[in-house]
Amino acid sequence: MFAAYAARIDADDPLSGLELGELPEPQARPGWSVVTVRAASLNHHDLWSLRGVGLPAEKLPMILGCDAAGVDENGNEVVIHSVIGQTGHGVGPDEPRSILTERYQGTFAQQVAVPTWNLLPKPAELSFEEAACLPTAWLTAYRMLFTNAGVKPGDTVLVQGAGGGVATALVVLGKAAGLRVWVTGRDEAKRRRAVELGADAAFESGARLPARVDAVMETVGAATWSHSVKSLRPGGTIVISGATSGPSPKAAELNRIFFLELKVVGSTMGTKEELAGLLALCANTGVRPVIDSVLPLSEARDGFARLAKGEVFGKVVLNP
Repeated sequence: MFAAYAARIDADDPLSGLELGELPEPQARPGWSVVTVRAASLNHHDLWSLRGVGLPAEKLPMILGCDAAGVDENGNEVVIHSVIGQTGHGVGPDEPRSILTERYQGTFAQQVAVPTWNLLPKPAELSFEEAACLPTAWLTAYRMLFTNAGVKPGDTVLVQGAGGGVATALVVLGKAAGLRVWVTGRDEAKRRRAVELGADAAFESGARLPARVDAVMETVGAATWSHSVKSLRPGGTIVISGATSGPSPKAAELNRIFFLELKVVGSTMGTKEELAGLLALCANTGVRPVIDSVLPLSEARDGFARLAKGEVFGKVVLNP
């Protein structure tokens, strides 16, 4: 079957390890299902995998891709929850949880095998392309806002880094929940588009805000960390789910954190139950993921390159 996969690891030039070509089809195994992929979406996790983060060389070749929607062997339209082993279903009792492509072949192929427990019904209201955007970036945003941030309708939330998949999800979901959403970004066009999506205001990266916020959604990392801490009201919360600009800020801002009793909460992906809630929210409210572009799988390299350069707004979707 045709697939986009990591053939080599290169921390400095990750795209040099990306190959497109034929690989064996997945084999059925007890407790697992083989899904025919109709749509899959790109995440920064795929670029980190090509750099060797979470993907050891001995696992190569590894088909990339965490997110997908498709059809199972019984003809059911399904969405894949990409956290494998979260409850032990389909794996050994002592196996730690992992994300697809860390231990098991991913979704950038015509077929993918996952534990049957990891399949959720695709709502009829969502296209395969829309549903394929939800299990990583949008689920991450859903958990950040509704499980870990401790915010309520009317609160003000700052989203660092307009344009990324998680950031656009945070804007759309935050507005749907009745929050006041502010965003920052280096690119004026991306700030403008964030406002068009529903953000109440957009500011240049590092800009002084009109007021302190109740919570900051942080995915950028080192480049925005100090600004995130300084933007919080006393007792506010930073929820951090990524560090695309690096994990080591120049200053940890510890004095400000303890003196103002700020909360720093780590957030990773989400549960199957939270994904079910996200799917229901989208189906029932009309909320839809922001799609930057839809490409055939044969053009996956172009999608990876644009993601690496920060040229996307929303999700890049691949059709096998």
